[in-house]
Amino acid sequence: MTKRIFVAGHKGMVGSAISRQLSGNSDVEVVTRSRSELDLRIQQDVADFFQQNQIDEVYLGAAKVGGIHANDTYPAEFIYDNLMVETNVVHQAWRAGVQKLLFLGSSCIYPRMATQPMKESQLMQGSLEPTNEPYALAKIAGIKLCESYNRQYGTDYRSVMPTNLYGPGDNFHLENSHVIPALLRRFHEAVENNAASVTNWGTGSALREFLHVDDMASASVCVMNLPREQYEGLTEPRLSHINVGNGTDCSIKKLVETIAQVTGFNGSIDWDTTKPDGPPRKLMDNTKLKRLGWQATYDLRSGLEHAYEWYVDNITTARA
Repeated sequence: MTKRIFVAGHKGMVGSAISRQLSGNSDVEVVTRSRSELDLRIQQDVADFFQQNQIDEVYLGAAKVGGIHANDTYPAEFIYDNLMVETNVVHQAWRAGVQKLLFLGSSCIYPRMATQPMKESQLMQGSLEPTNEPYALAKIAGIKLCESYNRQYGTDYRSVMPTNLYGPGDNFHLENSHVIPALLRRFHEAVENNAASVTNWGTGSALREFLHVDDMASASVCVMNLPREQYEGLTEPRLSHINVGNGTDCSIKKLVETIAQVTGFNGSIDWDTTKPDGPPRKLMDNTKLKRLGWQATYDLRSGLEHAYEWYVDNITTARA
């Protein structure tokens, strides 16, 4: 029997990766809607969609995302848009009788000074990083939405918290993107323009974990397809999310140096230490995920090469 699976946010990096992952299954029909067809922030439109379509499962990957600059500049949009999307989708999925849903969150849900590596139990055990607090609060609310519907209505709504993601379909805007796509573009353009140097934010000392989006998609499908008793055996009713990461991190300095190599930049690398580093370290404890036998396909170098190839083929070619 074919399952009809709605991938919310299928044009974004996360949603497109999940769509690719699911499309390889002959027993799955992937259902998608563009934002022009369905604005997930509008309750009645979401209600109509679920009532008019027989949906068996939902992957909730739609979100307003961005880096430090975007989060700091548009805090109202980050909290409003994300709360509206997840509230509408979770509630209307339940109303339509959808029993299975996977909510995709973010590692920023954890306290700024969380014990490293960050275990799922660190949730709400301290203050959030101020630069992305509105986004983080919205993602925490998404976890609690799923848990609340499970407790009251017996649904099977699960949550995964991916670490920092990158790869095909990323946003390469120089100011509003995350660190890897912004750096890939910056160094690519530096090579094109024969720039003598590239200046980066902060000191380069902050430690970050990065995961290729295709690895995130495979882990998400793995968690979604677990028998319910196995998922509930790994989690708790009020601590139900599972971290998704590869268990290793690197300094921003190492990341920048690797990107310089991948893009062929041979100039000097400078640091603007007046700019913020963000949290000093963010590494996910992926013990629960490892128990399932899952492991990442890409290491940092091969993942960056793949992401850069996609950028050159799809973004720079389109701008030319």
